[in-house]
Amino acid sequence: MYIHVRVTAGAKKETIEKKSTDSYRVSVREKAERNLANGAVLKALALHFKMPLKKLRIVSGHHSPSKIISIEE
Repeated sequence: MYIHVRVTAGAKKETIEKKSTDSYRVSVREKAERNLANGAVLKALALHFKMPLKKLRIVSGHHSPSKIISIEE
């Protein structure tokens, strides 16, 4: 399954907001440098979906706030 994620890095509060069935808005505290925000986004989504971190990966958008995440079932 693929989901579209819009990321806000460096936020004061970490949140996950569902926009539609396959679209989310995620805010993380980490800055968008040295891959810190990407790791935080994956951890937050793993907790949200209650699955191991290794089942999620970023397919596209490594350097962009708009990402496509693959979730293994």
